[in-house]
Amino acid sequence: MTAVAAAEAGPHPWRRFGPDVLTMTARVLRLVRRDPDELVLALVLPTAMMLLFVYVFGGAIEVGTDYLAYATPGVLLLCAGFGAANAAMAVNSDVSGEIMDRFRAMPVASATVLVGHVLASMAKNLVTTAVVLGVAMAIGFRTVAGPLGWLAAVGVVAVYVFAITGVAVLVGVLVRTPAAAGGFGFVMLFLPYVSSAFVPPETMPSWLRGFAEVQPVTPVIETVRGLLVGMGSDGMPVTGLAGTATVTLGWWLGVALVALSAASWAFARRGR
Repeated sequence: MTAVAAAEAGPHPWRRFGPDVLTMTARVLRLVRRDPDELVLALVLPTAMMLLFVYVFGGAIEVGTDYLAYATPGVLLLCAGFGAANAAMAVNSDVSGEIMDRFRAMPVASATVLVGHVLASMAKNLVTTAVVLGVAMAIGFRTVAGPLGWLAAVGVVAVYVFAITGVAVLVGVLVRTPAAAGGFGFVMLFLPYVSSAFVPPETMPSWLRGFAEVQPVTPVIETVRGLLVGMGSDGMPVTGLAGTATVTLGWWLGVALVALSAASWAFARRGR
């Protein structure tokens, strides 16, 4: 291609990567606004679960401290994970629909489609998690966290949302129908239950306790609980929080890196 022809073809798509990512992110957020059912479900379901556990089961569950303080970090992670998992359906709707033919015909880098979904998921689910936290505070949840504690807790939740979104994007690219992609949301909805989110792992059968203590959601919950209320899953003042936070970040940043790399590779091959 001559220099004149290259100039007529316009700038290389990677030179407009930043603006195109913002455009794709805004597009996904507009789709959420036009079809708010998913957003409402992501708010109502975790809030209803929190009220159910606190007011129906809380009086019968002994955790060594106020049950609302114990369960709220788990509910926040439940809300964040379930909402982020829904990105699988949005991605699958794009990659399996005719809209991708239009995107591929435009002078934009195809990776901006996936990056836009990731950023939109981050924004949407951090907002919904904040709303659920507001509900918890309205019914009596109190925190011991200072400004740095809050900043660290938000950072941990953001890393968790980022990683779950990455896995959801990979699922959305790999499966063939939005219905199949939707199944991932239910997996993420139930995974926090088999952790320290709502009961101490010590109260579980030995075979289940082992899984609850080592599965990757547990260190996230323990880190957020330690930062916000200063206690561990046993209801006692938290110790070794720095180590737990390191495990959490290592686990989930690794998950995000692997999932998004695999999603990019699968997305490129699917378009051939």
